[in-house]
Amino acid sequence: MVILVTGGTKGIGRDIALAFADPGNVVIVNYHADTAAAEATAADIEARSAKAVVVRADAGTPEGCAAIAEAARSATDRLDQVVHCAVDVLTGPVLEADPRRFADAVTTNGTSLLFLYQAVADMLGRGSTLFFLSSRGGRIVVDNYAAIGVGKALAEALLRYMAVELAPKGIRINAIAPSMVDTAAVRSLFGDSTDGLMERAAAANPSGRNVAPGDYTSLIRYLASPEAAYLTGQVYFINGGSNLSA
Repeated sequence: MVILVTGGTKGIGRDIALAFADPGNVVIVNYHADTAAAEATAADIEARSAKAVVVRADAGTPEGCAAIAEAARSATDRLDQVVHCAVDVLTGPVLEADPRRFADAVTTNGTSLLFLYQAVADMLGRGSTLFFLSSRGGRIVVDNYAAIGVGKALAEALLRYMAVELAPKGIRINAIAPSMVDTAAVRSLFGDSTDGLMERAAAANPSGRNVAPGDYTSLIRYLASPEAAYLTGQVYFINGGSNLSA
C-alpha cells in the first residue's frame, strides 16, 4: 500500500503517516519548512519497516503540488491513499487581516485540495481514496481562526463537487474533522492558554476525554477499506459527542 500525506511530518498528519507505516508500505510525507521534524518522522516510519519518502514543497500552490507528485512518481507508480493535512496557520481577527496574505492562506487551506488531486490524478485508480483534514472551525466561528476556518469550509464544498465527478472513476474522497488536538498549529493559535483549553474540553466532553490519534486513524483505515466503498463526499466529525448539546 502506498500513501501520500501532505503536512505529514507534524501533528495529525504525522499520526496518520505513522498509522499507515505497516511493514512493506510506502509512506510519502510532505513538509514545508521544519526539516528536523521531517527527518524524525521518516526515521519513525522506517523503524516500523515501511519505506519513507520525504518531500519538501509548498502544498498550497499548484507548483508545489506538482513537485510532490513528481517525487511520488520517482518512488512508485500508484497512490492508494492521499491525505491532505497541509495548513497555513494564519491567525488573528478577520477584519484586520492583510487581504493578500488572507487570500493565500485560504487558498492553501481550501483550494489546494483540487491542486493536489490534479497533480496526482494519473497515479490514482479504482479503489484509491482521498482525505481532507477539516475542523469545526469550518462550520462555526472560532476566535482568530478565520483564514483556516474559511479555507476548511471552502474545501468541504469543493470535495462534494469532486466526489460526484470522482465516483464514476471508482475514486472516493471524504473529510475527517477531529475535535481539538494538541498540535503546534493549535498552540500557535491559542498560545499559553492551550493547556487550560485542552483540560476544559476534556472535562466538558460527554465521552470524558479529548480525541486521541487512534480515534481518527482507525476511521481513516476503515474509510480507505473496500468495506467503505459506498461512502464518499462526507465530512466525519470525531468529537465524542461534544457538538450534540449547547
